[in-house]
Amino acid sequence: MSIETETKEQRILHMVKKVITDIAKDTHTPPGMRHPLSDSTINNMRTCLDLIVSREAELVAQNGNVSPGKPHFVDEPSDSVIVQLKGSSSKPGNKKQK
Repeated sequence: MSIETETKEQRILHMVKKVITDIAKDTHTPPGMRHPLSDSTINNMRTCLDLIVSREAELVAQNGNVSPGKPHFVDEPSDSVIVQLKGSSSKPGNKKQK
């Protein structure tokens, strides 16, 4: 989804998620060292990220779009079904043999 087609709410959610993850990256400490953020703050950041991801998924479902965050592979089966309206026997030159 491009920036032009995102709603204000989607832009806000995206930016808040980016800021929270940047804070987590910037305050990362090696194992064994005391983290500068309190456990309560870390848990609140996790809760915020969970809420943001949930709301983003709701907005995608509400608009009937596919989430841009989910990768799709070329050989991945499609949910759509193609129905051929004309049978192969109706083509000129294809005559059924008995």
